[in-house]
Amino acid sequence: MAPTIKEFEGILGCLLGGRKPYLFSGFYPSMARIAKVVEISEQELDRLKQNRNRVVGIPRKCLEENAKALINQGEWTSFIDILALLVFGMVLFPNLDGLMDLAAIDAFLAYHHNKEIPIIVVLDDAYDTFDLRCEKSNARIVYCTLVLYVWLVSHIFFHEGRPVCPLQGHCMCIEKGKANWEELLAGMVGASISWFPRWKEGRAGVLCSCEGFPNVPLMGTRGYINYNPMLAIRQLGYPMKGAPLEEIITPFVA
Repeated sequence: MAPTIKEFEGILGCLLGGRKPYLFSGFYPSMARIAKVVEISEQELDRLKQNRNRVVGIPRKCLEENAKALINQGEWTSFIDILALLVFGMVLFPNLDGLMDLAAIDAFLAYHHNKEIPIIVVLDDAYDTFDLRCEKSNARIVYCTLVLYVWLVSHIFFHEGRPVCPLQGHCMCIEKGKANWEELLAGMVGASISWFPRWKEGRAGVLCSCEGFPNVPLMGTRGYINYNPMLAIRQLGYPMKGAPLEEIITPFVA
């Protein structure tokens, strides 16, 4: 199974539509720009900034303490901004425990100021995590686990009727322990997988090309990937029509 842009849009409730996607440029936001949102001086942010395992960020504890202080002062607008920033860092772009990655802060600022949608970056970073997990057998998937969890159960559980959103009807999964999940996943076969989530029936198709190119390049905070959902288009409920063009399959033939 391959996560797609359209699936992540539905799960996160954040549709691209005609809006501009957020693309990480490789440069971190300035301390002055961050200071205007978190209500902490530029000098203090410079002092707090840490570099751990080549990840540059601000300690999450400092932002949480400042958010509590803003509550006591009645500064609700600034408090909400910091709370939203913490959600970006802890849910969408987690990296090191206790450290708010500057890349996550950059994604938040792009959404906060310009309404740039982070779906592409979230999907790219998810694929990058899969790749790291395959390279290192002892690595754990900690990135965006909530989104990946909803994505997974939407494919392996069938429901009566047609759910209107990916979150509906999955409460029973909370009760499953480690042994239950191991038994369930070990017994999965093609016929027991819901290849096309029922909450997507009747909606727009899958984004599978960029202009005239058969691939969609994705830019994330951890790297870049060549996203090619055409390889998974059959599992999403769309039958392939005819043989693929020679120029498309040539790069994959030795």
